[in-house]
Amino acid sequence: MNCTYAMRHADDTANSSNQFWRRVRFVAALAASLIFYGCASMPDVEGLLDSRRGELTQFETVGGPLSEERSARLIEAIKRKAGDTDILDKHMAVENALVDTPLVLGNRVVLLQDGKATYEAMLAAIAQATDHINLETYIFDDDEIGYKFADVLVEKQARGVQVNIIYDSFGGLKTPRTFFKRLTDAGINVLEFNPVNPLAARRGWRINNRDHRKLLVVDGRVAFVGGINISNVYSAGSVPKGDSTASRDPVAWRDTQMQIEGPVVADFQKMFMETWEKQKGKPLAAKNYMPTLKEAGKEIVRAIGSTPDDKYSQIYLTLISAIRSAEKTVYLTNAYFVPDPNLLKALRESAARGVDVRLILPSQSDSGTVFHAGRSHYSDLLASGVKIYERKGALLHAKTAVIDGVWSTVGSTNLDWRSFLYNDEVDAIVLGAEFGKQMEDVFSRDQAASVAIDLETWERRPVGVRAREWAARLWERML
Repeated sequence: MNCTYAMRHADDTANSSNQFWRRVRFVAALAASLIFYGCASMPDVEGLLDSRRGELTQFETVGGPLSEERSARLIEAIKRKAGDTDILDKHMAVENALVDTPLVLGNRVVLLQDGKATYEAMLAAIAQATDHINLETYIFDDDEIGYKFADVLVEKQARGVQVNIIYDSFGGLKTPRTFFKRLTDAGINVLEFNPVNPLAARRGWRINNRDHRKLLVVDGRVAFVGGINISNVYSAGSVPKGDSTASRDPVAWRDTQMQIEGPVVADFQKMFMETWEKQKGKPLAAKNYMPTLKEAGKEIVRAIGSTPDDKYSQIYLTLISAIRSAEKTVYLTNAYFVPDPNLLKALRESAARGVDVRLILPSQSDSGTVFHAGRSHYSDLLASGVKIYERKGALLHAKTAVIDGVWSTVGSTNLDWRSFLYNDEVDAIVLGAEFGKQMEDVFSRDQAASVAIDLETWERRPVGVRAREWAARLWERML
């Protein structure tokens, strides 16, 4: 059995109508935490990052790696557009040494806000599929959205397009087996990731390793990455209206996804296929999974995944490196904030040297324990100069960052111990000022729909609130 630590209940659970299943997941998580707690720890960030400095940053195109001379010219061009920041000098070489996948040129990236826009784009891509569809998701609900996707996927399978689906066993606890049986009966390959039932385990029972990725790859040519599962909870949207306040719809969820075309899609495709192989899925039908890809745009993108099979989370170290390298701004938006000491240190030190560090975090959550554990760190961060905002009017579920206006990421990774240590996650990193400006604009809109937390007022919060934070913090390594 894999050495694991606590598994908190699913961060992507549905709305209030699913209270029963939240309790089921929480009880299962608590049981796992009592059994497995204490076996994992974060890597030696200081040693890993400092030992890799000075290594050459490599870029790739559809024709292969760029020469050192062309790579150097490209870095200088990005720096000039970013306003003379040297984040690339400090950061990219380290990231390049820590991450298996390359920085890839020639991609087109579209930023998608909330479920409605994301589902429309995903379904449009699926409708155009001619060869195959690979979908990897934490939750695939049997609700209106779930059936809409299921219907389209069954239809595409009937037309000769091979559909392959990976869903997480824990995230899919409330979805009836009959829902997935309909898919398999139609010829779709459906793979349950790390079954909760130990009798169904295919590679050792690894109850605490969950597939938290949200990844769709269509024909090996277009990929979708972000925080959005297949579920009705994302349908309401959260776009601020008129007076810059968010929708008051109680079921509105705020999330971000990214649509990508170009040569980097091959790296996302490889991640899906590696997961399928590691999970011992049945052999995939012979399709053109790795087509020849052409340049589709001007964006520089890195596909980055993490799994507990790795020595350390590449996403985690990349983020810490980017924060440590920041010169002007660090803007983080995240749904589940339970920071470890390395992340706290990076945020505090960046603020101390004059970097504008801002966090947009939830004002409500589907996980009270996670919510209060994160809030228990507010005083320390605020005293260090970190600015904290809580998003109102919607349940914040986005996982994004933009640093110095040139380094951006969108993906499935939360800022908590679980994402960094025991989930399979996937993110996309985009380098460049143009996309960075889009990310900063989105951040500004979310900030306008948020309430600033100031230290003086925060220190006057009720004793009962402090007690809940203290109690939640006792469990934070399990969250």
